[in-house]
Amino acid sequence: MKRYLIATLLILLQATAMALEEPEYTVIGQHGDFELRQYAPFLIAEVDVDGDFAEAGNNAFRILAGYIFGDNQSSGKMAMTAPVTTTATGGQTTYAFVMERKYTMETLPVPNDERIRIREVPERTLAVRHYSGRWTEEKYQQNEAALRMALSAQGIQISGKPILARYNSPFSLPILRRNEVMFEVIGQDS
Repeated sequence: MKRYLIATLLILLQATAMALEEPEYTVIGQHGDFELRQYAPFLIAEVDVDGDFAEAGNNAFRILAGYIFGDNQSSGKMAMTAPVTTTATGGQTTYAFVMERKYTMETLPVPNDERIRIREVPERTLAVRHYSGRWTEEKYQQNEAALRMALSAQGIQISGKPILARYNSPFSLPILRRNEVMFEVIGQDS
């Protein structure tokens, strides 16, 4: 009983602490291994980095966190949002922070770091597979392959590279982490 109470308390504290703003979306389809989501447009700050899975992530996070915590031309601090996304393209990896909905391209602070790009992600439909646990490259690749196979089995075509989305802080218990693998899909609009 005592373990149950402690576990419940940890889950409630985790949920309360991590109530971050996310991009708006509508679930337009449910499948056994994934769901289809129609995302509204949203703004991101992104940076390309070199390095292995863990090293690149640490470098990118420092750059982007610096931007939202005041390393910008107005010295304005912004709230952390979710998810932090990762997309591998060629020899580089692109990391992105979603910007708060209250900002527009005109009102978002200009980054001091020239490596950071601000752009709008257009409306799109994504196939999404959820998993929990540690942020390892192996676990990501397993879930990416499973999503790819599930989409193929449903006859759903993908567009572009897979996206890794992480919703929790690195201090979160791995079992409570929300991780997702996403693919943009073709011809699945609502």
